[in-house]
This record gives sequence, C-alpha cells and structure tokens, in this order.
Amino acid sequence: MSTSQPSVSIVVPVRNEADNIAPLIEEITTALDGRWDYEIIYVNDGSTDTTGERLKAIMAQRSNLRQLRHARSGGQSAAVRSGVRAARGVIVATLDGDGQNNPAFLPDLISAVEKGAGRVGLAAGQRVGRKDTGFKKFQSRVANKVRNAILQDGTRDTGCGLKAFRREVFLMMPYFDGLHRFLPALVRREGYDIAYVDVIDRPRRSGVSNYGFFDRLWIGIMDLAGVWWLIRRKKPTPDVTEVKA
Repeated sequence: MSTSQPSVSIVVPVRNEADNIAPLIEEITTALDGRWDYEIIYVNDGSTDTTGERLKAIMAQRSNLRQLRHARSGGQSAAVRSGVRAARGVIVATLDGDGQNNPAFLPDLISAVEKGAGRVGLAAGQRVGRKDTGFKKFQSRVANKVRNAILQDGTRDTGCGLKAFRREVFLMMPYFDGLHRFLPALVRREGYDIAYVDVIDRPRRSGVSNYGFFDRLWIGIMDLAGVWWLIRRKKPTPDVTEVKA
C-alpha cells in the first residue's frame, strides 16, 4: 500500500470476474493518474475462479491496489459496504467490475462531489444507450417509475454502478441488502443534494452477470416499502453545537 493518505478511494465489487480484472484496472489508472492521490479497493465477494490470483499479481506492481475478500458471497451491497468501510479516502467512487461501467466518467463524478463543497452527498451516474435486452430495459423503466413515484428521489436510474459520494455520508445510511440501489433517496433523507452525470453504457467484456438486477420489480417491493417507511419516520437533524466552559 502507498504510505500517502489517498483523497479518493475507488471501490469495485467483483465475483468471478477474472478476465475483466486487468483491463478495468488499466482504465481506472488511465482516468485518475495525475489527478488525485487515490487507492483502488477490489472486494472479492467469494469468487471461485482466479479473480483473487489475478488481483494479487497486479498488487505486486501497483502499491495503491488493495483486495478485500469475503469468505463466501454476501452480495453486491455487502461488498460495497466492506469496501467503503475499509476506504481511506474522504470521497469514495464505485463501479461494477464487469467492464460495463466506463472509468472515464469517474473524474466527472468525483469532481461533482468536490465542487458541492459539502452540500452534495452523492453524484450518481445515469446511463444512456444501455446495452441490455429490450425486455430488461422495459423492466428497468417500469421499476424506476414506480420507485420514483413512491420515494420521489428525482432519479431516473438508480441501478448504475458508477457513483461517487462522501464516505461519511454513506456510513450514515442504515445498512440492508440492496442499499446501493436506494442511495439517492436515503442521501436526500439526510439533507444532502445529489448531482447527476450522464454516462455511456457499454457491453460486458466477458463472462456473465453474477448479481441480480433491480429491474426485476418484484424483488425490490419489500425494500421499496422499507425505504418509504424510513423516509416517513425521519425527523429533522438537530443543529448541534458544543458548549465550552
């Protein structure tokens, strides 16, 4: 690990993505080198292929690359949370490990949080030109409309893995499986603004999807109801000052 304190941490949750490891890390470094002091944290979510070995080989060459490993798969939300908790940067950015999220958009997301000067808690990527089947895109549109009607989070696409946020804001969130899909609503709940960045989707490089999609609406119904309840029960955050003697 680098001895310097990074200002930005890039968290990448992966499960059985061996062939996508090296190309994505190369793209991340191309996007960020010379712009921030950063670290890359791969969260190996119980992979059974050579994902861990590929990461170890690159770690020998890159001092700012870290690998966390789950003994068994806990899912994408658990992997993101593990990475954020281990992160040393004030700002954390996330992207999926399958190559569909282009790291070239990371600087725009990180800069949006920085320019927010503490007011922007989350910069959310919004996909254009999605590389999914017509039926999958239809499911996603329906799910996003239902979610937005209930939560009124003002976000057209919560399923994009490209996000940047203040680490302290993420750690305020109540943890549950699927948390990463409801970040806009929960960040607004804490009184922060959200910045949006259009990002161009691209096909997966290799392999198959290892995590479920929120665009299957019936999977997210209970989570949707739970987040709605959390928002309804939120009281104004007290304005706290310490009284000195």
